[in-house]
Amino acid sequence: MKQLQNILYKVHLKQVQGSTDKTVLGITIDSRQVQRDFVFVAIKGEKVDGHRFISKAVELGATVIICEEIPDQIIDGITYLQVNNSHETVAIIAHQFYDEPSTKVKLVGVTGTNGKTTIATVLFKLFTQLGYKCGLISTVQNQIGSDIVPSTHTTPDAVSLNQLLVKMIDENCTHVFMECSSHAIHQHRISGLQFTGGIFSNISHDHLDYHKTFDEYIKVKKAFFDNLSSTAFAISNADDKRGEVMLQNSKAKKFFYSLKSPADFKGRILDNALTGLQMLVNEIEVHFRLIGEFNAYNLLAVYAAAICLGEDKETVLTALSMMTGAEGRFDYIIGNNLVVGIVDYAHTPDALENVLSTIKKLRKGHEQIITVVGCGGDRDKTKRPIMAQVACDLSDKVILTSDNPRTEDAAEILKDMEVGLSSSAQRKRISIVDRKEAIKTAVMMANNDDIILVAGKGHEKYQDINGVKYPFDDKEILKELLSNS
Repeated sequence: MKQLQNILYKVHLKQVQGSTDKTVLGITIDSRQVQRDFVFVAIKGEKVDGHRFISKAVELGATVIICEEIPDQIIDGITYLQVNNSHETVAIIAHQFYDEPSTKVKLVGVTGTNGKTTIATVLFKLFTQLGYKCGLISTVQNQIGSDIVPSTHTTPDAVSLNQLLVKMIDENCTHVFMECSSHAIHQHRISGLQFTGGIFSNISHDHLDYHKTFDEYIKVKKAFFDNLSSTAFAISNADDKRGEVMLQNSKAKKFFYSLKSPADFKGRILDNALTGLQMLVNEIEVHFRLIGEFNAYNLLAVYAAAICLGEDKETVLTALSMMTGAEGRFDYIIGNNLVVGIVDYAHTPDALENVLSTIKKLRKGHEQIITVVGCGGDRDKTKRPIMAQVACDLSDKVILTSDNPRTEDAAEILKDMEVGLSSSAQRKRISIVDRKEAIKTAVMMANNDDIILVAGKGHEKYQDINGVKYPFDDKEILKELLSNS
């Protein structure tokens, strides 16, 4: 329960119709969740415009309507507040309504194209190992201590996010590690939150179906760091060509990590094998269980954040040496005939290239790399032929298949992937629409010691076809097929 005036003080109001001297019992952006004395915030979404449901919200008990356009029909006793941006407004008022929960924990945000989930998850595991009770907000799952809360987006909507932070505080969490997707930043889901620190992993071709241009995508990611306070820390990847640009306007204390450039947190890979990484981290030699150069970067980001959060460097490195990564990120299985199966979430050209380049470096001899990969429907179409070409360039055999076709025809997505493939790539490639058949075919193709990569879905336990999520788990299917081969 809050006084309306008390949750509006940071909001720029264009027009006010009705009294702001009233008590409100809750906030929602979903008209179906409205209860008596609620604030209903009408949001223009990608598919649905909340302004269409204002009258329904009033019928259900909303006494305050926040909107970008005042409706034609004004009802006595209802307060109408016109704002420039409903997305930003709901984030600000939700933070106030729930007593500014982000100020009561150490909240660290992780953004970038690849690595967000691994960095956030390993930070969560590390600080739990160090004795803290922690919260995790990630693509794979949200977690409060040992309790798992299923996630539907990389970052929840602003109201759900603040409610989740309150639950974490009520459960005595001291640290929260959170993925901040470009969608969440652009849609102001994290506006109003006070971050203790932010981490930038890297940036590459992704989400151009949403952001339209790469420059816009970069600006959105950069906005996260621009909004950090002077008491926060900002950590960036010095080896990414946009690593410095990300922090150039940030008021936060700036730190960089790197494998190749001078940096505050400097790493060097001594050995990279299926048994893990041997590294020098600021001249301390450590063996990590995580595999691959991309995980070397992730580990440096985690180490940097832990030091910025005041932890002891040797204690951190000792704990990190025992950490495993996030589910569906370079998850590997060894079959009965020593075929290695790897499941990875790689769904961008850059991520796929990183994973395949790592696999090539891990080969001891002439093992074949067989890649099974698809592209999601209703998403950026421009990356489809690039994904296919990357797979063919870095694999011995490639099976193009469906991913989450959503409302598109999976066979048409495969045609988009095939367009423009070089003649040498065409000779390596076959297309099988059914994903389970594609994985089965890869296992049948494999000889002893070969490596099968199943890319694109990682941790997901479903396949999204025409709005229905059918049970589908790449790792379980691969494990079963390899054990029977």
